[in-house]
Amino acid sequence: MIAAVCLAVAVLVVCQMVFLRYVLKASTVWQTEFVIYVLVGAVLIGSPYVLLIRGHVNVDLLPLYLGHRLRMLLAFGASAISLASCLVLTWTGWELFHEAWVNGWVTDTVWELPLWIAYLPLPVGIGLLSLQYVADIACLATGRDMPFGMSPGGDVDLADVGE
Repeated sequence: MIAAVCLAVAVLVVCQMVFLRYVLKASTVWQTEFVIYVLVGAVLIGSPYVLLIRGHVNVDLLPLYLGHRLRMLLAFGASAISLASCLVLTWTGWELFHEAWVNGWVTDTVWELPLWIAYLPLPVGIGLLSLQYVADIACLATGRDMPFGMSPGGDVDLADVGE
């Protein structure tokens, strides 16, 4: 919901910016920068939900030809590597946010937005994505979810695909 609201707000601000520039011939100071930061934040905050509903692009050619055991190993390996990458990004994002907060960094534009606001979606969004990977790994380990939406026999579960 937060990501959807961010996208809607970005669209409204772009419309306001176009109106100001081309109808009123007025200057826009903060709109472009705001839209960039809000869209990046929406992507980062929305990424855990995309993983939850399996909305990302998934190339499942290799898993189709693997047996159940190798498919499970592939799913665990991919999730573990993704989790490790997300944990590194969460940590470095937190350090970046913290430095911006402590040192009072601002953007070098007329608006002078405090950079901690722009950096906050990185540790929050990727941190939540890390938690979603932990949940996915737990679901695989307990059998609550099959890797790549396939049954142990290799058939794709059409209920998961949205048939």
